[in-house]
Amino acid sequence: MEQGEKSIKKGGAFIIQECSSDNIFTPEDFNEEQKMMKDSVIEFVDREIVPVKERLENKDFVLTEELMQKAGSLGFLGVGIPEEYGGMGMGYVSRMLVCDYISGASGSFSTPFGAHTGIGTLPIVLYGSEKQRKDYVSKLATGEWLASYCLTEPGAGSDANSGKTKAVLSEDGSHYKISGQKIWISNAGFAKLFIVFARIEDDKNITSFLVPYDTKNGITLGEEEKKLGINSSSTRQVFFNETKVPVENILAERGEGFKIAVNALNVGRIQLGAACLEAQRRVISISVKYANERVQFKKPISQFGAIKEKLARMATTCYVGESATYRAANDIDKKISSLKNDGLDMQKAELKGAEEFAIECSILKVAISEDIQNSSDDGIQIYGGMGFSAEAPMEAAWRDSRIGRIYEGTNEINRMLLIGMLLKKGLKGELDLMGAVLKSKKEINDIGSYEQKEEFGKEKHLLKNLKNVFLLLLGTSVEKFGPKIEERQQVLLSLSDMVIEIYLSESAILRTEKNSIKGNDQNIQIMMTKLYLFEAVETILKKAKEIIPSISDLERTDGLKKSIEKLCTYNIPNVIDLKTKIADKIISENKYCF
Repeated sequence: MEQGEKSIKKGGAFIIQECSSDNIFTPEDFNEEQKMMKDSVIEFVDREIVPVKERLENKDFVLTEELMQKAGSLGFLGVGIPEEYGGMGMGYVSRMLVCDYISGASGSFSTPFGAHTGIGTLPIVLYGSEKQRKDYVSKLATGEWLASYCLTEPGAGSDANSGKTKAVLSEDGSHYKISGQKIWISNAGFAKLFIVFARIEDDKNITSFLVPYDTKNGITLGEEEKKLGINSSSTRQVFFNETKVPVENILAERGEGFKIAVNALNVGRIQLGAACLEAQRRVISISVKYANERVQFKKPISQFGAIKEKLARMATTCYVGESATYRAANDIDKKISSLKNDGLDMQKAELKGAEEFAIECSILKVAISEDIQNSSDDGIQIYGGMGFSAEAPMEAAWRDSRIGRIYEGTNEINRMLLIGMLLKKGLKGELDLMGAVLKSKKEINDIGSYEQKEEFGKEKHLLKNLKNVFLLLLGTSVEKFGPKIEERQQVLLSLSDMVIEIYLSESAILRTEKNSIKGNDQNIQIMMTKLYLFEAVETILKKAKEIIPSISDLERTDGLKKSIEKLCTYNIPNVIDLKTKIADKIISENKYCF
C-alpha cells in the first residue's frame, strides 16, 4: 500500500468536492525505497543513455534494444508486474516514479520503454489467463522479450474500433488466421510479442490476440518510418497474411478487444504524463545553465526579465505537473488497495482502479504533454540561434516532445473524452453532478468569505468558485444541448480546459500546503502555486466567455457573464514579482531545484 491512504474517492470527484492536503501524496512523500529507486534510475540514465544520445539520434535501433534489455536486467521493466511473474509488484506511485525519471534523457528511449511497460505488457497482466501470464509476462518483465501493441490501422486512428484487420477461425477450430495491416507500431522492429487487435466475422467489437513474432508465420515488417522525432524508437508498419494464432491466444474473451484497448490507454496516459516530467526538468536545467553562461550586453542573459519570464513559466508548470501526477497515482493505488480488501483479485482490482481515475489520466496526458512541448520551445528561444541547431540539446528535445500530444489518443480526443466520462459518471449516479450543478446555481450570488488565518484560504475559496463556474457552464450546456452535447466539440474543448486547470491548480495548492504544514520552507513553491492559479483563472475566464453565447439563450447571456466574472473576481497578485523571484531561485541553483 502506498502512503497517504485515509479515504477512497471516486475519479472525477474533485470537481464536486473539496480535498484535504493530508489526503494526497506528493513527491516529498517518497519513502526510502522509492528514493533509492529514483537514484538508481537517474544513475542508469546518466551512465547508459546520456553518453549515447548522438547514436540514438542517428537511428541506432540495435542500441535502443540493448538499452531496453539493460533496463530489464535492472528490474525497471517489471516494477508494476506481480512478483510471481518476475516483477517487483509495486504500486502506481513507484511505477510512475520509474517511468518519470527513466524518460528524461531521450524520447528515443522513453517511447519504447513506455510502449513496452504500459500498453505492451499490462494488458496481459490485467486480462491474460494464468497460462498466458506464465508464458509471456516473466519474459517481458526481464526484457528477454520486448512487446509491441498493434492497434492503429490506415483509416482507423482515433476510431480504434473501426479496424479492418480480420481473424478467421480455421475449419478444425484450433486457430485463427489473422490478415491485415497495422501502422505506426512502436517497438515493431525488435518486438518478440505483438498484441494484435482484429475483428472476428462481423462482431461489433474487435478481439485481442497474443502473437509471437515469426517471419515464417505470415508476419512482415515495413521499413522504419521517417519521423519528426524519437528517431531511435522503432516505428514500422506490420503486415499479417493469414498469420496462424492458436485459439488459446485470445486475450480475455472474444469481442473484448475494444475494452482492453480503452483500459490499456488509461494506463498509457498517466504513464505518458509521468514520462514528460523528467524531460521537462532537464530542459529547464539545461536552459538555466546556458542562460547563466551566455553573456550579452556584458551580463548573463539569465539576468534579463524576458529570460526570467520563460524560466518561471517552465518551472511552475513542471512543479504543478509533478503535483498532479503523484496525486493521481496514489489515488489509483488507494482504490486498488480498497478493492483488494473487498475481495477482488489482482487483475480486477488493478483494472477497476485505473478505470476509476480515467478522467485524471486524460487530464495528465493532455496537460503535461503540452507543458513539455512549451518548455522545450522556450528552451530553444533561450538558446537563441544556437537552439535551432541540431548540435544543441533543445532541437532534439522539441522534436521528441511533439509526439506526446498525439499518441495515447490525441489531446483533442482526450479533452472531449474526459468531459464525456464525467457526464457518464453523473448519469450513472456515480457522481452527484446534478446536485452539484443545482448547488452552484444557488451559490452564484453568495460568494461568501474565506478563512483569513488559513495560509491558502483565499486560494481555496477561489478554487471553489472556479469549480462552480465549471459546474454552472456544464449544467447550462447540458440543459441546452442534451445528449447532443457530444457533437458540440468546441464547447467540450473549452469545458475540458476548465477541468484541467482546476485539477492542476488544486493539486499544486494541496501539495504546497501539505509541505508547509510539515514545516518545510515552501516560499518559492507558494509563489509558483499562486502564479499558476493566476494563469488558471485567466484561462477559465477566457474559455467561459468563449462559450457562453453558444450555450445560453440571448436573454440569459449577460446575466451568466456577470455571474462568471463575479465568481472569478480575486485580488490579483504581483505577477511580475512572482515570476522574477521564481526565476531567481533556479538561476541561483543553476538547475530545476524543487
